[in-house]
Amino acid sequence: MRDILDAIAAGDLSPAEAEASLAGYATSGAGRFDAAREERAGVPEAILADGKTPAEVADLAATAIETTGRALVTRIGDETAAAVQERLAAAVPEATVRWDDRSHWLVATTPDFERPDLDAAVGVVTAGTSDAVPAGEAALVVREMGASVTRIDDVGVASLARTIDAVDRLRDQDVLIIAAGREGALPTVVAGLVDVPIIGLPVSTGYGHGGEGQAALSGMLQSCTALSVVNIDAGFTAGTQAGLIARQLDDAR
Repeated sequence: MRDILDAIAAGDLSPAEAEASLAGYATSGAGRFDAAREERAGVPEAILADGKTPAEVADLAATAIETTGRALVTRIGDETAAAVQERLAAAVPEATVRWDDRSHWLVATTPDFERPDLDAAVGVVTAGTSDAVPAGEAALVVREMGASVTRIDDVGVASLARTIDAVDRLRDQDVLIIAAGREGALPTVVAGLVDVPIIGLPVSTGYGHGGEGQAALSGMLQSCTALSVVNIDAGFTAGTQAGLIARQLDDAR
């Protein structure tokens, strides 16, 4: 503790960094940021933009950068992304900011931030183009956790030949995240063809009875092949599960 106090007095450590070191979190005007989550649980802390004002998200992103060297924001829209970029440009001008306006994520890192580098390959698979948004969120999290990502897109069972054509690439992966909407059949079909763990990601596409992901979720839960399933559109959760499996594989190798 004395070292931390000395570092604050010398200007080498900010109060937020000191709080993160001592308590595991840092307090901002928008709430507490869990700066120790990745070290404690192996999962990077993410800032969910839904339900927060642009100023609140920007405040948390600045705290994240200050305490961990990285800010990861999910479900972020144009206005909030602009607010975050403006805040970080003023507070941490050397930071690199990446924003995906399709999958609605933003990542900012300082020049000295080092991501993990895992010896593990995760395939992120979509049944169709409509499944790209949660799949993109899942792929982001996997990359930020250090595994390599291979995208295998538009291989849905409406034309089973597309699925069969991709089997060799699917079998080459260590873990598969498979995003599918409507009836959610793709993870079930693929699980009968490959010998790797599969995480089913139901997507809120479809309409009428069972629409908005309900049929996809039910179909994956009732699958007669072996797979695990996350909630509808839960790309972040699917990505963290795949990333944790990748960490175990990397340790074993």
